[in-house]
Amino acid sequence: MRTPGGDPREVVAVLLGDPRMRDACRTHDMQTVLRLIHSRGVSVRAIAGAAGLSAGRVHEYMTATRRVAGFELFERISDGLGIPGHLLRLADRPWEQASASRVVKVSASWTPSRTVEAISLFTRRDLVLDRRDATKTIATLLVGTPLIESVENWLSPERVPPEKGPRSAVGTEEVERIEHAAEMFRSWDDQYGGGLRRKAVLGQLNEVADLLRDSHPAHISRRLFHVMSQLSQTAAMMTWDSGEQAKAQKYYMLALRAAKEAEDPCWGANILASMARQLLCLDRPDDALELIRLAQDGVRGRATPRIRAMLHTREAWAYAKLGRIQSFRRATGRAEEEFGHGRRAEDPAWIRYFDEAELSGVTGGRLLELAEQDPVHAPEARSRIERALALRRPNSMRSYALDQAGLAEAYFICSELEQGVLAGRRAMEVAQRTQSDRVRVQVNDLYRKTVPHMREPAVRDLRDHIRSYLTS
Repeated sequence: MRTPGGDPREVVAVLLGDPRMRDACRTHDMQTVLRLIHSRGVSVRAIAGAAGLSAGRVHEYMTATRRVAGFELFERISDGLGIPGHLLRLADRPWEQASASRVVKVSASWTPSRTVEAISLFTRRDLVLDRRDATKTIATLLVGTPLIESVENWLSPERVPPEKGPRSAVGTEEVERIEHAAEMFRSWDDQYGGGLRRKAVLGQLNEVADLLRDSHPAHISRRLFHVMSQLSQTAAMMTWDSGEQAKAQKYYMLALRAAKEAEDPCWGANILASMARQLLCLDRPDDALELIRLAQDGVRGRATPRIRAMLHTREAWAYAKLGRIQSFRRATGRAEEEFGHGRRAEDPAWIRYFDEAELSGVTGGRLLELAEQDPVHAPEARSRIERALALRRPNSMRSYALDQAGLAEAYFICSELEQGVLAGRRAMEVAQRTQSDRVRVQVNDLYRKTVPHMREPAVRDLRDHIRSYLTS
């Protein structure tokens, strides 16, 4: 039985990335397992249905003052919820063995029909749930081994053919209309970040998932899966800009699955790079570096120089976060070399955002992070960011705001207060026209950089302006 809070097995799959859930499984603490699932908005009735028990008994186990006893009961509930045997310190469960005998190497969750169903279900929930309920449903960001294992199917060469559904009359013209809409939504994200426009993206994404329930010629299916992946990535970026990190990561994962069905490894590598960028902003450089290496492995010999350059900038970012200065310099040098070899005519349209402005801005941002530890990097960071601002496209409002705030930081680190105040004011003018959580984080960093200079009247005035923005 489906509930507004979600299918218990799907919620369990998400919770397996939570250390509390994994510890409870290892110690056979079923009471904690049940409480964690229920805390994500899954009803007692839904849990009971999955476990083959009455709702009264499940409620009794959850509210007991002592841990639930009885190994047979524990096995019954864990099997009903789909908890793998290795997490319980047991051999593979009978249902796992039966599943393994029927399925090839590709996980069942990465089949076309499962991908379509997952996107359809997740977008429907996201559209109807309020922010608090959505956080209950999926509140844990996957990191470490659970994250890497969840994306490794992307490298698997095997593909499961799509299941046959009703024949569709969708043709090239309608697909082109959807592709045009996806490009428009991406431009919205570049200009404004998250906000109400996110709902329009989710509605279009859900519509594409409905179209893919039907059978199409192979070339139409690939294009629909590709645009579904693009929309999922845009939803991820807008969700991230709304400050909902775990949900954004879920959309990135769905985008990666759709990219595999579209048979476009270079686009899949771009999604992995986006996932890595999110983790870098969350100070998870080790995990980000693993994702970038997976992306590089998946496109070896197939990526254009511009795509390889973009991946090297993400690699350099991770090294900068880890304090590995020489590795950062080497990866940055490779990015610049590859970018210099690129020819625009060879590139897919989606990578053309990665222009000289983006290369300069990303590199300048990393040098700025290094300057926080050693101010010797600040002048080079300032120079790179100034170059990015001079080249930025006028509609890239979020990137322009990030660069402008970064430039102000660089000036303050160099104790060039007058220029820092001017750059900070320009940053605030643009920041107030976006709805980006990333911009707010960058502006908050700028606010901290002004602390040593707060006795200066112009700096105090800028701090008041920033404080008003951050608390609005």
